[in-house]
This record gives sequence, C-alpha cells and structure tokens, in this order.
Amino acid sequence: MKANAQRLIAARLGYALVTLLLVSAIVFAITGLLPGDAAQQALGQAATPELVAALRHQFGLDQPALQRYFQWLLHVVSGNFGTSLSNNMPVSDLIATRLPNTLMLAGLTAAVSVPIALAIGILSAMYRGSLLDRALNVLTLSTVAVPEFLIATIAVLIFAVKLRWLPALSYLSEVTSFGALLRIYAMPVMTLCCVLVAQMARMTRAAVLDQLNASYVEMAVLKGATPMRIVLRHVLPNTIGPIANAVALSLSYLFGGVVIVESIFNYPGLASLMVDAVTNRDMPLVQGCVMVFCAAYLALVLIADLCQIISNPRLRQR
Repeated sequence: MKANAQRLIAARLGYALVTLLLVSAIVFAITGLLPGDAAQQALGQAATPELVAALRHQFGLDQPALQRYFQWLLHVVSGNFGTSLSNNMPVSDLIATRLPNTLMLAGLTAAVSVPIALAIGILSAMYRGSLLDRALNVLTLSTVAVPEFLIATIAVLIFAVKLRWLPALSYLSEVTSFGALLRIYAMPVMTLCCVLVAQMARMTRAAVLDQLNASYVEMAVLKGATPMRIVLRHVLPNTIGPIANAVALSLSYLFGGVVIVESIFNYPGLASLMVDAVTNRDMPLVQGCVMVFCAAYLALVLIADLCQIISNPRLRQR
C-alpha cells in the first residue's frame, strides 16, 4: 500500500478517535443534565437528606463534574466503564450480557437487507426511467417516510393479533429450534429492514447511475456489450467504494433503530438496557451503552472510508 493511502487511513483513524473523545464529553455533559438523582431513585422518596447525601458521596456524585469526567475517561480507556448505580454490578458485565443479542439482531438484519437492497438498487439503475424503476422509487420513498414504531405497531397488529402467526414479544428463552428462531426474530428484523432496505437501495442506485453515465460505459455499449455484462464487469468494480459507503452508512442506522425495536418487542438487547438505565437514572450504564453504540457507528463509517480509499486510485495517489 502506498504512502498516500497510509496517510489517508491514519488521518481517518485520527478523526475517529477525536470524534469519540468529543462524543464522550458530550455524553457525559448531557447525562449530567438529565433530571432526577440516582441516589434519590435508589433510596426512594421517603429517604432522609442525610441518607441521600451519604449515598451520593458513595457514588461520587458530590465531586466536581470535570473531575468526575476525567476519572471516568481514564477508566473507559482502560476498559472499565464503572459500576452500575442501580444494579451494583460492573457496567462492562451488563453490556457483555446484552451486546451479543443486539449483534445477533443487527447481523440477521444485515444478512437479509443488504442483498435485497443491492438487488433493488442495481435493477432500478439498469432500467432507469422504466415502469419498474418508477415503481421501486415510489416504494422506497414511501418506506423511508414511515417511522419504525409505526411499522412495528402495524406488524404486531397484523401478524400477532390478527393472523396470530408470530409472537408479539421476542423472548429469547423460547428459541429452541431454527423455526422458533425465525418466529422470534421475524418481526424485529422485518421492521428494521423496511427502512434500511429503502435507504440502501436508493444510495446504491445513485452510485450505479453515476457510473452508468461515464464514458467507458458508452464505449462498452458501442462494442456490443449487454447491459448485464456492463453492470457486472465494468460498473460494479468501480462502485465498490460508494456502495460500501452506502451499506456502512445504512447499517449505522441500526444503532438508532434498535432502540425503538427492542423497546416495542421487549427484546433483551443493549438498547433496551440503555432505556432502562435512563429510567433508573443510572448514568454510568447510560454512558457505557452510548459509547458502545458510538464506537460501533464510527467503526462502520471508518470501514466505508477504508473501502473507498482502497478501491479508488485517485484517492490513493492524491
């Protein structure tokens, strides 16, 4: 790999680390502004001010905010997110028990949505201006406009209440076979895929169309190449970077969509853990969950940047 590419990759890594540092400061500041008090929440409304003050001292909540932030940041760098105020357990352990469930949901959603979205985007670009292209554009635009909670609610009403094909809640303890796994994950994955496929398909269509308008495609047409050969042999190799960027940016949406989906379907993932932590004013747990989501988002964006740098000679040689 050339020095230019190495410098670009090092710059992207530096930007990601700086962004993560800024996010940590913002997250710590915002969680400190949330109403309520973890000590008061733990002891109840009948607790005396002395007991609340003692528990605040035990939690370290009576220290200056700047001091608490730097202490927390040093612990995070070493892999220690602190202790949960409501569970009195290490935040890392709580995250470790829920993170595999969220990764499982995200992985299944990606496995279903990426092939469908790429196929829709490529077909729409190949037959641009046709009835198929217009129908797919209307379908994707309509899907993007519908919020996730509405899609999830409609899915529950149809498939769980009316037809009774699928369970309304996702209890992982009931997964005893492959069929049970499909039933449990069907509606959460379908809800996430609806918006995800639409976003990814539109971005893929734009990337393929940009290459179809290039001069080398016109030369291939003049030589008698079929549309399918032009797309597979000439266009797709030149759209690896933009398509990877589209896939990564679309998949990063998962880390926002799972918050709604896990809450509606009672799915025991990291997002539902974060929602419970906000309810209990468990700030270390909230901060740890948000940092994990942010790190995953930055990792996807970084992968997209790396794919674009590696696949684009102009970026490597600039």
